[in-house]
Amino acid sequence: MLEKGIYVEQIKKLKRKKNAVILAHNYERPEIQDLADFVGDSLGLSQQASRTQAKIIVFCGVHFMAETAKIISPHKKVLIPDVEAGCSLADSISIEQLKKWKKENPDAVVVSYVNTTAEIKAESDYCCTSSNAVQVINAIPENKEILFLPDKFLGNYAAAMTGRELMVWDGCCHVHEKIGDIDLNAAQSKYPNAEILVHPECGCSSSCMLKSTLFEDCKNIKIFSTSGMVNYVKKSYALEFLIATETGIIHQLKKVAPEKLYHPVSEDSICEYMKLTTLEKLYTSIQNEVFEVVVPERIAKKALIPIKRMLEIC
Repeated sequence: MLEKGIYVEQIKKLKRKKNAVILAHNYERPEIQDLADFVGDSLGLSQQASRTQAKIIVFCGVHFMAETAKIISPHKKVLIPDVEAGCSLADSISIEQLKKWKKENPDAVVVSYVNTTAEIKAESDYCCTSSNAVQVINAIPENKEILFLPDKFLGNYAAAMTGRELMVWDGCCHVHEKIGDIDLNAAQSKYPNAEILVHPECGCSSSCMLKSTLFEDCKNIKIFSTSGMVNYVKKSYALEFLIATETGIIHQLKKVAPEKLYHPVSEDSICEYMKLTTLEKLYTSIQNEVFEVVVPERIAKKALIPIKRMLEIC
């Protein structure tokens, strides 16, 4: 095993030599985020995958994200440093379950959160991310029934924000679900000057949204995707924040606004899948061009349709 500094230098050299680009999600390890050419949420990384001129995309995230990059850029080689980097949310609905749900609701429009497998996307009409779910729902004619999957918290949030009645799948991210309901009094008592930033996948998002809407003393609550959090802290006058999402985002927040303070709502909000990628695995992935992500052409062609619709809306 090489020293950290040597890995960093070797990865930079290999990246230039092989014309590779490194994309990393906001939840990745800090050292992986620091090496990436682009760091962001699912939407931002999807957009970067569609624009890059690099021959190789090395995706430091979880498997469905790398699949999405491959679908968008079918002629590029897409690598994921660890094939075990899965997603509990993506696993919460199977293709058989979706087909059955569609059969039961034949006239409904299917909106799939991007946190799904390529097979699920191929059976969908639209994709969305946490940062554009509301926009996607608003783009669908009001007379259309909508099946929203798989995240129940994001689905309920989108329904409340748009005023639409959605049929929502009962799935969730194990990390965000565990954050649970925030005790605002306790949180604000401990950090009285902090604004509370909540990801819409969190189990607390719906209750926080209602509280911030109904009660004047709860206006410190803001609901954002991870990229929304990054953009918000840069312009907010607040100097302290409580963060309700996976703790990896705090590294990016500190980079864009280092003079401010950030406290995770839960220190245990860690996605073990996002943390599987290490410098050693990233180095091996680029050096040996492993592990290549392959999406069958017939699935990729169908899955590209809802992804394109999402990108056109945003």
